[in-house]
Amino acid sequence: MSDLLPDRIETDRLVLEPLTTETVDTLDLYEYVHVGAPHIDEVTEYLTWDPHETPGETHEFIETVTEKRDEGEGATYVVRPREGEDGASEFAGLTGVGVDWEARTATLGTWLRKRFWGRGYSGERAAALIEVAFERLDLEAVVVTVEDGNEKSTTAVSRYVEAHGGRREGLLRNYRADRDGTPVDVHRFTITRAEYEGTAGE
Repeated sequence: MSDLLPDRIETDRLVLEPLTTETVDTLDLYEYVHVGAPHIDEVTEYLTWDPHETPGETHEFIETVTEKRDEGEGATYVVRPREGEDGASEFAGLTGVGVDWEARTATLGTWLRKRFWGRGYSGERAAALIEVAFERLDLEAVVVTVEDGNEKSTTAVSRYVEAHGGRREGLLRNYRADRDGTPVDVHRFTITRAEYEGTAGE
């Protein structure tokens, strides 16, 4: 396992651990991501992946992100609330940081089970990963993209990006294809190292 990315990240209310077969049982994760799982259609509405059809698909996903971390290309973390939080130690969702070493850029993403929405967890885990990107990985920029129409995420991302000195750069038209092949527009947000360092003392 690559030592570039932390094995464990703790915030005031969350614990993040790398997604591997050692930290999460495949069938346990499948319970939350399979077709027909509670609120899965709402959770994945603006995400780039479809609910899983079989446990084998979930296992392949875990192996893929583990390999990516081993190669230093990024990491996917399990998000769990800390002791004292409602649902402490439960699987709350996943968050990830992808690294483009040539562009010296980190790209953040996350999804949470619906029962953990509205707690500010997205911004809290983002702050931790932004710190990893700049302080540990010595990157030059952090990028977040949000599908057009996803107003809740747009608001949340705007809030934490601006808190770290960043900005919304604009709308990227036909940025990618949706799962059914429909072109999708996304809002792109960035934080540069200079912007991050400018807010470090605030």
